[in-house]
Amino acid sequence: MPDRIYTERKEASATQTELDSLVVNIELTLISIIQAVALTFLVEHSFDVLVGLQLSLWPYVVTGLLIILAFWSRSLIHTLTVIRWPLDLGHNFMYIACTLVEGVTFTQLTNTLHWYALNALFGLMILALLAFDLRMIRHRISDSAGPMGSKLYAIVEREQFLNIRFFMPATVVFNLLAMMAAWVWAAPFIEENGHVIIGLVQLALALGYLIYVMRFFVRIAPLIAKTRQEWRDDVPPRETKN
Repeated sequence: MPDRIYTERKEASATQTELDSLVVNIELTLISIIQAVALTFLVEHSFDVLVGLQLSLWPYVVTGLLIILAFWSRSLIHTLTVIRWPLDLGHNFMYIACTLVEGVTFTQLTNTLHWYALNALFGLMILALLAFDLRMIRHRISDSAGPMGSKLYAIVEREQFLNIRFFMPATVVFNLLAMMAAWVWAAPFIEENGHVIIGLVQLALALGYLIYVMRFFVRIAPLIAKTRQEWRDDVPPRETKN
């Protein structure tokens, strides 16, 4: 009887591992495709800006690229740390919705008012996505009670709250203030290229956030590998016969 129970649990664990890998592959494929679509919009609307030497708009092109890299990097980290079977369709639908706004934002490289307004909307959607994903993180906390999993998800949850409470609200506020400046002081802000300073600040902030995300990944990468090993080893030890 113990042998039979062990075999059944081992088969269930193998099935779960296979399904986990399948969902991870789906997730990685999705985030790569949607950010490739966003990059297509950025490339298409950057051509005239770069070739035409519209130097005052170059910061927005670089910022757009950094946004894509940050979105892809954070999505990758989320996939590697949190995603398991079953597939969460709502989470993936929100990825697609965020990318829709992201792509439209890149069409407004030459319209400063629209650029900051859409970036504010994009920040709000990312904030909603992060809040939605808290539920997934808490599921992992409850079903990954091993020492490595507990350590990893304590870090991941704290970092998620840091984004929800600080990074994303600050991003939204920054873009709303820039949008208001473009609306109220249109002549000095746009016609006299006063927006370039704000654009450079936005670029610096985007670069700083991307570096932060990269360092965060390096910090938790060993824990990710050990936690996934705990998932695979989640089979009770075989009972010995007397």
